Amino acid sequence: MSNLPTELVPLSPEQYDIVDLTRAFAREEIRPRARAVDEADVETPWDLWRKAAKVGITGFMLPEEYGGGGFTDVFTQVLVQKELCVGDLGIGNLLCSNGFFADPVLELGTEEQKRAWLTPLTRPDTPMTALATTEPGAGSDAASIITTARRTEGGYRIDGQKAWISNAGEAELYVVFAKTDPSLRSRGVSAFLLRKETEGVSFGEPMRTMGQRAIVCRDVFVPEEDRLGAEGEDFHGLMRTFDVSRTVLGAAATGVARAAYEYARDYARERRQFGRPIIEHQAVAFRLADMRTRVEQAWLMTWRAARRLDAGLGATAEAAMAKLTASETAAYCTWAAVQTLGGWGYSREFPVEQWMRDARLEEIEEGTSDIMRLVIARDL
Repeated sequence: MSNLPTELVPLSPEQYDIVDLTRAFAREEIRPRARAVDEADVETPWDLWRKAAKVGITGFMLPEEYGGGGFTDVFTQVLVQKELCVGDLGIGNLLCSNGFFADPVLELGTEEQKRAWLTPLTRPDTPMTALATTEPGAGSDAASIITTARRTEGGYRIDGQKAWISNAGEAELYVVFAKTDPSLRSRGVSAFLLRKETEGVSFGEPMRTMGQRAIVCRDVFVPEEDRLGAEGEDFHGLMRTFDVSRTVLGAAATGVARAAYEYARDYARERRQFGRPIIEHQAVAFRLADMRTRVEQAWLMTWRAARRLDAGLGATAEAAMAKLTASETAAYCTWAAVQTLGGWGYSREFPVEQWMRDARLEEIEEGTSDIMRLVIARDL
């Protein structure tokens, strides 16, 4: 199975280099540590973060003028995300998480804000960052957030709670979305840059998933110069961020699906039952054929969404289709890998049971599968 889109989309030498780098990093650094990180549960693998930062992975998607790798196109980002997530889904998403923070800054920020908040992310000692949108009562419907930002002298006072925030508590820098006018729904949404040490910011206990916890803001002062974009006009930027993040998560889901397919295929070639390799049994061969086909479908849809975004075309439905297809492919392929390994697939001696657990999140984060179908239906 081809791992690079050479037949459809020619790659530059620089793109080949970054793909080779991340593929080797996934194989040599991520995969050997994945089980220990999974067992540690809520502990952040700082050693992998620092190694990735040192070779430029955590900042590859940032513009060169701020010290980044210059791969600002979504297509290269999905190439990298998939390779890292072949190593491990959770770790792969963690290592690219600065891109989720950077996207609204690049979309909405002034030149001064970009230099001040993005340049630190390109250093070997880069801080972690986080994007805070989801709330206990507002997930995919971002227009219904109730965190408020009240005008005060010199800036705003933010009050509210965010939930299921990746890197919360570990991240030093945050983009927080809040309502400057709750009566206006989407037309009242604004984005703010926030530092972890700001007075009034606190964090809940980590949930039993890596790096997810709540953020609480109680009368947090944010100076006016740390507001992104015009007051009450950031919902469009948030939706653009969702289009990019859903496409990138489509690549992540494709990565774990490919890992599951390849692991099951290799196991089926070696495992013998009834005197022959199980890959020669029709039921197993057909299941592997389904896995391979679904991975290729998900990958093609992810490329398409990425290319439309890079061309400046509308891609809301395409991003939703990519995420929907890829996340459900990941769920199917990881389940199918467990089935192929039989009882061993359910054992922690093999990685496929972890991949099956990890894949379920891809059908939920950045919009559930039901929400993705709703987004697509609205474009019919």
